[in-house]
Amino acid sequence: MGKNKMENFIFTTIVCFFMILGMSSYNSILKHGFNSSVILGVLVPFVPVYFIALGIDWFFVGPIAKKVAGKLTNENTAFIKKILLISLFMVIGMSVCMSFIATIIDHGFNSGFLSVFIKTELKNFVMAFPLQVILVGPIARLIFFKIFPVKVVNV
Repeated sequence: MGKNKMENFIFTTIVCFFMILGMSSYNSILKHGFNSSVILGVLVPFVPVYFIALGIDWFFVGPIAKKVAGKLTNENTAFIKKILLISLFMVIGMSVCMSFIATIIDHGFNSGFLSVFIKTELKNFVMAFPLQVILVGPIARLIFFKIFPVKVVNV
């Protein structure tokens, strides 16, 4: 999204913040129902989960997602298609990684691990992709372009 590594990192931190907030809220509601414990279920683990997700995104999933999307597009590909492809591959990668971590934390490695992981991943993906495309992506771009306005060159 940005013009350099610093801008890309800032955009990534914004997206990651809102995705962790949204997905933590979603998972807390699934686990505890919609009540006052949702707030604690989101706030208590937020900081460590945020930094784990940010590291996975920045060093692992982000570069792979952008590389795969780059192979499926070219300079003539519509901007929206590029955004949707990167979002799709980012959500696939991040939901798999974060669901794997959550399954280990909540259930450990046992005979039912694979079954629990698959159910967790499916529940997370069906929420994460629309959250990213409909809400988080547009909000993150709005915030990012407020911080780093696009300079229009008159010809």
